[in-house]
Amino acid sequence: MAVMNDQEFTAGDRCNGQPPIHAIIGETESATTVILSRTTGPFKIPVISPSSGCECLSNRKDFPSFFRTTSSDYYQGRALALLVKHLGWTWVGAVKSDNDYGNYGMDNFLNAAEKEEICVEYTVKFYRTESEKLQKAVQIIKQGTAKVIVAFVSMFEMGLLIDQLSIQNITGLQMIGVVGWISSKTLITPNSFRVMGGSLGFTVVDALKKVNFTVKFGDRVWFDSTGGVVAQYEVVNWQQDTDGSLQFKAVGYYDASLPPDQRFKPRSVCSESCPPGTRKAVQKGRPVCCYDCITCADGEISNETDSNNCQQCPGEYWSNTENTECVLKAVEFLSFTEVMGIVLVFFSLFGVGITVLVAILFYSKKDTPIVKANNSELSFLLLFSLILCFLCSLTFIGRPTEWSCMLRHTVFGITFVLCISCVLGKTIVVLMAFKATLPGSNVMKWFGPIQQRLSVLAFTFVQVLICVLWLTISPPFPYKNMRYFKEKIILECSLGSTIGFSAVLGYIGFLALLCFILAFLARTLPDNFNEAKFITFSMLIFCAVWITFIPAYVSSPGKFTVAVEIFAILASSFSLLFCIFLPKCYIILFKPEQNTKQHLMGKTQTK
Repeated sequence: MAVMNDQEFTAGDRCNGQPPIHAIIGETESATTVILSRTTGPFKIPVISPSSGCECLSNRKDFPSFFRTTSSDYYQGRALALLVKHLGWTWVGAVKSDNDYGNYGMDNFLNAAEKEEICVEYTVKFYRTESEKLQKAVQIIKQGTAKVIVAFVSMFEMGLLIDQLSIQNITGLQMIGVVGWISSKTLITPNSFRVMGGSLGFTVVDALKKVNFTVKFGDRVWFDSTGGVVAQYEVVNWQQDTDGSLQFKAVGYYDASLPPDQRFKPRSVCSESCPPGTRKAVQKGRPVCCYDCITCADGEISNETDSNNCQQCPGEYWSNTENTECVLKAVEFLSFTEVMGIVLVFFSLFGVGITVLVAILFYSKKDTPIVKANNSELSFLLLFSLILCFLCSLTFIGRPTEWSCMLRHTVFGITFVLCISCVLGKTIVVLMAFKATLPGSNVMKWFGPIQQRLSVLAFTFVQVLICVLWLTISPPFPYKNMRYFKEKIILECSLGSTIGFSAVLGYIGFLALLCFILAFLARTLPDNFNEAKFITFSMLIFCAVWITFIPAYVSSPGKFTVAVEIFAILASSFSLLFCIFLPKCYIILFKPEQNTKQHLMGKTQTK
């Protein structure tokens, strides 16, 4: 510090009749400037400093006559935060001098850092005479995980810190400095360079004010120094005087032996960036920069790095395996190309083939007693209805459409009623035939061939009427079911009116139960070939299949619902085919001696 004599000032330099005091002091003596300004303030003696940056000196109430020719540290603190943010460092340590210069300056940095979402792992302070606090600060730096250290300290205290870091061989740190020490060449030694190599900061360098080459705003200029160190300076909001002088901003010191892409590459983050497909989850009790990366839940995505939240995919979309984008959900239905569909088609066509062969066999033996005795007309109509039952199962396979949804349930209901009506007619014929053998009985005239055809037509017409009402009021329609599986859409046929579907099934069940009761009553009638026994057994299987179908149908998910329905159709159709026609086929093919009228009437003895 130097106090200049009154004779060195002109009249223009005076303030309130008092000569100004030029405080030629650095940041290491900001405290002295504060004391001086407080002392001279009451006497209104102006104090002018070219380098004191303490923000406290900007308080005009406490320091009414202090003036400076450099900016306040308020701006330096904000600039340091922007510099750290620009270089991608979000996890830093903070060291400050325990005086007005360090405390005010660091407060400015911390406030600006919070706005820039920079997290400070620790803040330590010490004064030049406090060796114990210095040692504690070094230990905290050593144990910390931050690789970037913002040091708002004076040049003298920075020297003490560098010495201790060198003694304990603490390297690999990126130092961010202030005017107080960043441009000090006295700190650049072969020993200290291991600690402060690559340090960054801001300052005005007077030694480089005059240059003899042309530069423009934003240019970066390099100057050789000692020990392989290169100082980089950037031209700032400069004004060119008549003598060509420029003002430069010091950007940093570098090791000239390092390639450019390695000069500012430290990683200083509390947690690594969360990749797309994950979200940040703040660790409890730690700064916001410390977080865990949580994988987005199924159906949620994040397509940016460090996403705070995962986004839910829209209804018909689902997340891909990486949880980075929403893709259309897979649409599932029972198709002809998958294994289950192929198996069901095979058994359906197999049933059709077996039924056709039985029909051919019966037609070729239509004049034999066993075919005539069991009402050949109803037998052929029953075989035709069974073919339709086997074929209707195919309508349940494939992509559901408006037409297929209406067709599958109505065709199923009508064909099964036709089938059960034929069986019911055959059962009534058995009962009527036994009654006709009684003396004086003429009941067969009331249930002859015409009445049999009309009964089948009437029973079937009732089901047709139910289906027409169902399709008119609330028909089945294709429906995208997203309840069973979140990751895929089940394309199925909605029933439309559940009452309509229940009426269709209920009517089939009513006829099957009626047929079973009548056949059960006729099972003990005296006859060598009592067809009622086989009808009873077939109806028993039929009813068992559809009773077990209902809970299986309700509980089966997705396309398995359709598979269960097809299985019930095929199982009940096969039960009718085998139970009613297999015994006849066996006699026709392997026991032709029993295919006689005498045998059927019980007038011959067989072993």
